[in-house]
Amino acid sequence: MKSANIISLLLLLTLCCFSAAQAQENNPPFWNEIQEFKQQDSVQMPPKDAILFVGSSSFRMWENMQEMFPSREVINRGFGGSNLLDLKHYLNDIVLPYQPKQIVIYSGENDIAPGTVHAQEVLTRFQDVFESIRKEMPQVQISFVSIKPSPSRWQHKATMEEANRLIRAYLKTQPRTSFINVYPLMLDRNRKPKSDIFLQDSLHMNNNGYQIWQKAISPYLLK
Repeated sequence: MKSANIISLLLLLTLCCFSAAQAQENNPPFWNEIQEFKQQDSVQMPPKDAILFVGSSSFRMWENMQEMFPSREVINRGFGGSNLLDLKHYLNDIVLPYQPKQIVIYSGENDIAPGTVHAQEVLTRFQDVFESIRKEMPQVQISFVSIKPSPSRWQHKATMEEANRLIRAYLKTQPRTSFINVYPLMLDRNRKPKSDIFLQDSLHMNNNGYQIWQKAISPYLLK
């Protein structure tokens, strides 16, 4: 009888582990991070009419964002190494519920990184995100921070610059928008990425890089 009980227990544990692993596999990318945000919101929902920063890890790793914009109420919802497709997927989870007065987006760099997505496709993906937001929040101010010149992705320089140009041109045709061009501010006199503003991975920024972003973004934030 004891052996039978032990075998049954082992089978049950195996089934539970398999079910958990299968559920994890079926979840979309960054699902766990999004659930953490939602858990935080369930404890204390951020205030309405704040400024929402959303996009990839360049925002996620900006840990002192609120300190660098002390006169504004900001919500940081950067997640993982996300791209524009991921952002579109999670609009209902980490964008629309907050009812912000302004949305600041940094995304697109990770779309280009694999080397298979051209600038026009980046624009198309951004337009999909933009139009989906505007459909639900027609009056919200939408600002896009230009794709940055990461040294580890310098081989994609032409695509990054073209994507920035296309998105900037598109936003000029749309009301209540702004394009925040950090790209040239992050280059040295030789038009190469500054060496002292990135971490050792040559991708993410240190505090020097975020100071550049703070100065560039501040004038575009609503009061």
